[in-house]
Amino acid sequence: MDLVCREKATSTLVFTEVKTRRSLEYGAPSEAVNREKQRLISRGALAWLRLLDHPDIYFRFDIVEVVFEHDQPTFNLIKNAFALPSPYLY
Repeated sequence: MDLVCREKATSTLVFTEVKTRRSLEYGAPSEAVNREKQRLISRGALAWLRLLDHPDIYFRFDIVEVVFEHDQPTFNLIKNAFALPSPYLY
């Protein structure tokens, strides 16, 4: 997990993974966030929430894709990229 943010409009806590590629030749950057990576991000998010004493708050998992083609970055935000995988509950 690269960023933890708060969406001001909804007060949603957002756990964000940023993935970067030089091209789309090997697929979209978000494809690197497989089940194992999602599990690791989820465990980190749950640890963060424990540190905050289990707040009654909405949270989600986003992915930001950054692609540097022709030395020009493009960005793509994928909101709610994945849900909390089982067996994790909050």
